Amino acid sequence: MENMLLTIVLAPLFGSILAGLFGKQLGRSGAHTVTILGVLVSFVLSAVVFKQLVMDGVPIFNQTIYTWAHIGSFNFEVGFLVDNLTVTMMTVVTFVSLMVHIYTIGYMHEDPGYQRFFSYIALFTFSMLMLVMANNFLQLFFGWEAVGLVSYLLIGFWYKRPTAIYANIKAFLVNRVGDFGFLLGVAGVVAYFGTLDYAEVFAKVPAIAESHSTINIWGDAHWSVITVICIGLLVGAMGKSAQVPLHVWLPDSMEGPTPISALIHAATMVTAGIFMIARMSPIFEYSETALSMTLIIGATTALFMGFLGVVQQDIKKVVAYSTLSQLGYMFVALGASAYAAGVFHLMTHAFFKALLFLAAGSVIIGMHHEQDMRKMGGLRKYMPITYITMLIGTLALIGAPLFAGFYSKDMIIEAVGESHLYGSGYAYFAVLASVFVTALYSFRLLFLVFHGKERFDEHTRSHLHESPAVVWVPLVLLAIPSIFIGAYTIKPLLFGDFFNGVIAVEESHNVLGELAHEFHGSVNMAIHAFGTLTFWIMFSGVFVAWLFYHKMPHIPATIAAKMGVIYTLLMNKYYADDFNQKVFAEGSVKLGESLWKWSDNKLIDGLLVDGSAATVNGFSSLLRKVQTGYLYHYAFSMLIGLIGFIGWWYLV
Repeated sequence: MENMLLTIVLAPLFGSILAGLFGKQLGRSGAHTVTILGVLVSFVLSAVVFKQLVMDGVPIFNQTIYTWAHIGSFNFEVGFLVDNLTVTMMTVVTFVSLMVHIYTIGYMHEDPGYQRFFSYIALFTFSMLMLVMANNFLQLFFGWEAVGLVSYLLIGFWYKRPTAIYANIKAFLVNRVGDFGFLLGVAGVVAYFGTLDYAEVFAKVPAIAESHSTINIWGDAHWSVITVICIGLLVGAMGKSAQVPLHVWLPDSMEGPTPISALIHAATMVTAGIFMIARMSPIFEYSETALSMTLIIGATTALFMGFLGVVQQDIKKVVAYSTLSQLGYMFVALGASAYAAGVFHLMTHAFFKALLFLAAGSVIIGMHHEQDMRKMGGLRKYMPITYITMLIGTLALIGAPLFAGFYSKDMIIEAVGESHLYGSGYAYFAVLASVFVTALYSFRLLFLVFHGKERFDEHTRSHLHESPAVVWVPLVLLAIPSIFIGAYTIKPLLFGDFFNGVIAVEESHNVLGELAHEFHGSVNMAIHAFGTLTFWIMFSGVFVAWLFYHKMPHIPATIAAKMGVIYTLLMNKYYADDFNQKVFAEGSVKLGESLWKWSDNKLIDGLLVDGSAATVNGFSSLLRKVQTGYLYHYAFSMLIGLIGFIGWWYLV
């Protein structure tokens, strides 16, 4: 098992090194061959490990592979914890990554950075595998930072574009904010648990919680140790998984090539925060404050980021804002202690979101890299495979019955409805409203791109055709789980013993346990859905999209004109970027200028350096007047000194 796990992790790294360092010698075909083989090996072996753990009953693997350093009582180690949660993530990450690698051959075939791109995406896969397979906080932090680094490289892959450089720096800086909180959370674990090993930390949590240990934050404020650690970890998850207000980097990540957009949004980077909180469930269950914060932040992201998807004109930006909204759903599930539902939605979302991004990329290829939906229309007759697969992805995204997203999204809505935590009422309203919004912007994209009149020029029409097989085959392979994976896995993942001993849930928080009594199979759930409020809200969104963007396309412009301030607010993305630019970016520049002007120029240079020199110079000038060189001046000085000394002697 140890050798197999090492191979799973190192195969993509080996491919990345070969493509990166020897890309010129290998050529294009050699670069994509070694990286695809590396990821293929990881996927096949991950599937083997999945079978062994889930079907054959092989015990959980939790061992140290390598001791990096030993300082005092602390061991800094590289180790693997492979349980049902881990193998689920390993299989999803490697499968989606494999599809993206194959797709990239067609999408990037004319790009001069072909070998470099393959090296980066294979390195991305390695980094994510190190993160999800970690059995200690040190390795988790390594994987955490590694996926951030590679995302920075990939978002700014086209480094000659100023917008790409701006986007990758933005992603890097925003994630540093989240990572600072994450590092504080890990520091709290080290300080109060005395170990970095997951198993040891989780075993000590009940004792720490029962001791009511507190941390003096400021003044007389004492916060629970568990709550402070959880909030630190939560801030880290907010950065990686792009939750409000640390969401601003994710839409700009569209500056990278489409394959990396699919990989970031579906299987790596943004899923890291969801996975981490699910892994840390034994800690989070002892802090209702942290759970409520997770619930409220997720609900806010789900609803308000969905609104922004409705007004976007860029096809990739619409899919990007849908990712933000769906990540909000996952946070809501985690906050409601329905961790299994959050991971379940992470899995189904990985397939249909990768499908949607790659299908959008197929459209962009056909449109000669045009991304504005206002210049598309009627593409279904030119690109039938892309249309059908994107339709499947869209139905999964909006939660249409029998599709994968239906099972995971509906269970999150039901779970938060059962929750009694603070903020659950607001969260329930937000996720229900998000059902309508998701259906609206998803079918808006579908109608604008594939239906209606053709809004492109004759030159584009003459070159329009279905994408090559290397592009559409991954779409078909992703469409299959986007339909079936939800129905097939809902029972074992949510109502079986799949996550027993892996995810911890307090009995008072066990909302999925309450829902288990109402579950009578995936088919019955789908049939029953047609009579639920959620379905009719979703159907209303589809109907409004059909009416506004297909039947009566003049209506949206009229509404936008009448909405005025609200429409402007949405188009400016709630002015979040403007606020960050004015307050943090320009504020930092002004603070730096002030420090330079007053601290450096006036205090250090003016007072300390030049001031000390001026003082010495002035004192020296006085001494120079005393040192005249005339003997009678010195004799007079000695006489005055002698008189003064005698006077002091007698008087004192």
